[in-house]
Amino acid sequence: MKKKIESYQGAAGGWGAVKSVANAVRKQMDIRQDVIAMFDMNKPEGFDCPGCAWPDPKHSASFDICENGAKAIAWEVTDKQVNASFFAENTVQSLLTWGDHELEAAGRLTQPLKYDAVSDCYKPLSWQQAFDEIGARLQSYSDPNQVEFYTSGRNFQ
Repeated sequence: MKKKIESYQGAAGGWGAVKSVANAVRKQMDIRQDVIAMFDMNKPEGFDCPGCAWPDPKHSASFDICENGAKAIAWEVTDKQVNASFFAENTVQSLLTWGDHELEAAGRLTQPLKYDAVSDCYKPLSWQQAFDEIGARLQSYSDPNQVEFYTSGRNFQ
C-alpha cells in the first residue's frame, strides 16, 4: 500500500529544514562525505544540483543549496545497496506496491541484473555476461536509428 502524502502546515525552511536534511543525511551515509559534497554543489568548479537547474553564478554564497537539493545529494551518494538477495526476496509484482520513497530508501543497484519472467524476479549476472548480451542485442539491429539511448549526464564531467 502506498503511503498518502498529507498536507504540511509548518514552515518550509529554517531550522526545521536543517533538521530534516540532517535526518536524511544521517540515514543515507557518512555525514562528512555529504557535507563536503554540498559545499561543491552549484559552484562554478563544482557540480549542479541533481534536484534542480540552479544556475552557476560567478560569485556565490558558500552554501547555495535548498532542502530538496541537500536531500538529493544524500540519496545520490548513499552507502545503501540492494543486491541479489534483495531481488530474490522481492518479486517485481511486490515491488510495484512500494512507494517511490520506499524504493529509494532500499538502496542503489550495485551489480547487473536481468529479469526472469518465470520467478518474476531480477537475477544477477556477471558484468562480462551483461556486456556480452547488450552487445549481441545491439549488433542484431540493422539500423542504428532503431535504438534509443538514455544516460544521466549529471555524473559525467
